[in-house]
Amino acid sequence: MTEPTFAAADTDLLTEPRLVVEPGVAARVAAVADPVLQGMGYRLVRIRISGESGCTVQVMAERPDGTMQIEDCEAVSRALSPVLDIADPIDRAYRLEISSPGIDRPLVRRSDFERHVGHLVKIEMAVAHQNRKRFRGIIKGVEGDGVRITRDDIAKDQDPDVVLPMTDIGDAKMVLTDELIAESMRRGKAAEREKKRELGIAPPLAPHAKPAAQAKPKPKPKDGKPAKKPLPTNTKKHRLAADRARRGEIDPD
Repeated sequence: MTEPTFAAADTDLLTEPRLVVEPGVAARVAAVADPVLQGMGYRLVRIRISGESGCTVQVMAERPDGTMQIEDCEAVSRALSPVLDIADPIDRAYRLEISSPGIDRPLVRRSDFERHVGHLVKIEMAVAHQNRKRFRGIIKGVEGDGVRITRDDIAKDQDPDVVLPMTDIGDAKMVLTDELIAESMRRGKAAEREKKRELGIAPPLAPHAKPAAQAKPKPKPKDGKPAKKPLPTNTKKHRLAADRARRGEIDPD
C-alpha cells in the first residue's frame, strides 16, 4: 500500500475545512488528529466517542477522492495512536478505532455535497430552517453557502426545493440506495485501477484519456426518478404472434 502524498493528492481538497464539526471532548481529539491525517495525505471526516467497550474513539478518515482501504486505516492507526497518547485529550482509557466513511457516509464538507449531487440525503439542522430541523431529499447542487435539495416528504401545496445554509447543518448523511451503491462500486474500482497504475502493475492511461474519477457522470432525469426500462419484445405472446404470421393466420389483436 502506498500512502497518499501531497504530490498525488489534490491539495485544495486535502485542506478543505469541515463545515460540520464536533463539540466537547471529540473536538479536542479532532484538533490532535486533523494535522496528523493531513500530513499523511488523508482528510478527517468525523470523530465519535461512545461507551462501547468502556470507551471507543472512532476516527473516520478518507483520501481526498473519498476512498479508504483497510491498509489506509492500519497506517493511520499506527501514526495516530502514539500522538494521542502524548497529547492525552481523553482522561480515561479508550480503544482507538479507525474507519472509512462507508457508502451511506456523513457529509461534512462542501465538496461532499458537490460529489453526491443527484443522490438522496437526510439532513438535521443545528439551527431550524423554515421552522423545521429535519429534511430529506435529492441533492440538486451547492449554491453559495447553501445546498439545494428537492424534498420527497412534502405536502402537495409545498415547494419541494429548499436551500439549506451549510454552516447551520448539524448532521447530514447519505441514504443507502441502489444508485448510491452502484456509484460507490464504480469509484472503488477506479481507485483500485489508479493505485495499480501508481505501483506500475497496470498500463498507464492513454494521453487523451481521463481517469474514471474525473469522468462526468451520466445525466439523471430531472424528476430524480430512474428511466423506465423498455418493454420486452421476445415474450411468449410475441413468439405465438410470429408463428401465426408465418402460417398466414390473422392476429386477433
